[in-house]
Parts: sequence; structure tokens; C-alpha cells
Amino acid sequence: MEQLQHSTDDLEHYRPRLFGVAYRMLGDAAEAEDIVQEAYLRWQQADRTDVRAPEGWLVAVVTRLAIDRLRRLETERRAYAGPWLPEPIATERVADNEELASDLSLALLVLLERLGAEERAAFLLREVFEADYDEIARVLEASVPAVRQMVHRARERVRGGRSRFAAPPDARERLLGRFLAALEAEDRDALLAVFAPDATFTSDGGGRVPAARNVLRGPDRITRFLLGIQRKYRLPITHEVRSLNGEPAIASYAFGHLYCVTAIDMDGDRISAVYRVLNPEKLRYVE
Repeated sequence: MEQLQHSTDDLEHYRPRLFGVAYRMLGDAAEAEDIVQEAYLRWQQADRTDVRAPEGWLVAVVTRLAIDRLRRLETERRAYAGPWLPEPIATERVADNEELASDLSLALLVLLERLGAEERAAFLLREVFEADYDEIARVLEASVPAVRQMVHRARERVRGGRSRFAAPPDARERLLGRFLAALEAEDRDALLAVFAPDATFTSDGGGRVPAARNVLRGPDRITRFLLGIQRKYRLPITHEVRSLNGEPAIASYAFGHLYCVTAIDMDGDRISAVYRVLNPEKLRYVE
């Protein structure tokens, strides 16, 4: 009984890290929780006589389970209605937890979709969780040179899609304020001014609620779409800036219920990308 309690305590102590690995791999909080629970069950059933580092053992199991699950999800995501975006999560309560609140942005998770399952795992373990190459090689059951190459390729692909300038939270919050003010005033010129020339707008309705079926590109097209939606659906919507995925983002409410989440990526002092999640199945971890 004492060893069982110790193992449970170990899992609870490492849960933020385990969930952080699984969530970043999958972009799906419910799937991540399932994987952490599966790792817990395997820990209970395993012969732990030779396990010297419970954390490393659990991270390895979670990573391998996430790789297998991601490969199965790829078919579903190809058949998804419209663009697929990761499931946002509220991070107000975990703001002090570095394992969960750092490098968690929707922009990064979208970029990770460019990577294969093992490549994504190698990148996350190295760049986010600062694991050494020997540890990653053991987790992925690969050679150290192969892991180094995976991390290098992933780093180049992710770096190529990231904004050139990292924006502090207060600058992001001010830009969100400008964006909301222009949208609520239906001020076309002010709205155009907040977007970078190559800005994109991606919305995920999952076929359940109205959303753009393709990625919109360019300030003019994005502005026309947003103002068109604003004028067509005269809903009593209220907006709130919240900490979502470790960054300020907009939670929008209609009739007292969460309607959508809007996150942005920035390039300098303008919006380079908008990510709007409307699929109600993906809003559970914000409410």
C-alpha cells in the first residue's frame, strides 16, 4: 500500500509536465488527459524495480502514447470540416506553472502541425522541456545523431513560420484592445491599420457553427469578412481579454455563453495572424 501511494504521489507531482507534453503534441486537452491517465495505469501495472527516475519513465510513456495517437488523428484531421485549430485552454490558474504556461501559444501549436509525430516530439522535448539528446534518443528509441537531425529540421521549419519579434503581454493586450475597438465601431480604416500586410485569418467551426472554410489572407479580405459577420449577426456579444494558452486572447460571449475564442500572433505592432475557435466542442477548457 505504501508503494502504491508513493506512485500516485509521483504522478500527481509530474502531472503538469506530463499534460504539457501530451497537449503540445496533440493540441487537444481531452486527448492529453486521456494519455496522462493511461500513463498512470501503466505505471501502476509496471514492474518498477529498475526504474530509477519515475519522471523520465512517465515522460517516455506519455510521449510514445502521444506519437501513436497523433498518427491516428491525422486521418480525422484531414477530413475535418474547414481549417483545424488546436483546442484552447484557460491558463489564468496555471500562470505560475512554467511547465504549462510557457511556449503554449496557439500560433506555436499551429506551426507544430507542420511536423511529423516523432519530429514534433523531439522538438518539444528539446526546445520546450530542455531534455538532453541522450534522453530524447531513449524516449524515441532512436540514435543521438538521428535525434539531433530531427530537432534541427524541426527548429528550422518552426522558426521559418514564427514572428520575427516576440511581443510582451502588455503590447499584445494593447493591440487586442485596438482590434476590438475598431471591430465594435465597425471602423474599416482602423481595422485595416491593425493588420500586417501578409496577415492571415483562420477560423475553426468544425462544421458545427458558421466559419470561414478557408484561410483568409490580406488585411482587406480579413476586414471585409469581419465587418460582414459583425453586420450580419447582430448578437449581443461581450468580449473579455483572458489568459489563454499563456497569452492574452479574447473570449467572446453571447447570451451568457462562450461563443468563440480569438488569439493573435504579432509582428512588430501589428497582427500577423488571427486564430478564431468557434467549434463548441473545443471551448470546454476555456469555460
